[in-house]
Amino acid sequence: YHPAPLSEKAPTDMFVVEISALYKLPVSYSIASGDEKGYFIIHSSSGIIRTGKNLEVEDFPVNFKVRATDSSNAAIFNEVEVKVEVIDENNFPPVFPSSLLEERLAEHLPATQIVQLKAQDNDTGRNGFLTYGILNGHGLKFRINETTGILYSTAPFDYEEEPTEYQVVVYAEDDGIPEKRRGYCTVVIKITD
Repeated sequence: YHPAPLSEKAPTDMFVVEISALYKLPVSYSIASGDEKGYFIIHSSSGIIRTGKNLEVEDFPVNFKVRATDSSNAAIFNEVEVKVEVIDENNFPPVFPSSLLEERLAEHLPATQIVQLKAQDNDTGRNGFLTYGILNGHGLKFRINETTGILYSTAPFDYEEEPTEYQVVVYAEDDGIPEKRRGYCTVVIKITD
């Protein structure tokens, strides 16, 4: 038996799977081995397995054996393996060390690297895999490498002709399931004469 994966937030007493033994007499079901931490309970006559407590994602997958025993003769039984997996929920949004940064950029520089942004996400796997983007690029004057988080200017600036300050809002987005989460950082870029 390999039921659908459970959420790490699955409530206690949630249905997991129904075990069914083919036998001419009534059988009694029990968990024989493999569930040392007591995550699951089985109804002895129906074979329905439910969660017995909150699931800790780091303990999974759990493989345990269910035994079906002849109700009148304990020497007659059979066992089947059940494998239960748990999905790590996307608990945390990405977080930048600072929500506001200030950088200086000299005028007349060709396209150049301004700053590398790095966000943290306390989730594991794809829930913690980050890509970077810009919310407002000021007419494509700035771009960001979506993998490295390096923010670049795309052309030279003229201190006398253009604004001398830009606020670029950068986001880090995780690849979370069921929904992606974002964190934000504003980079104030001051053009110097």
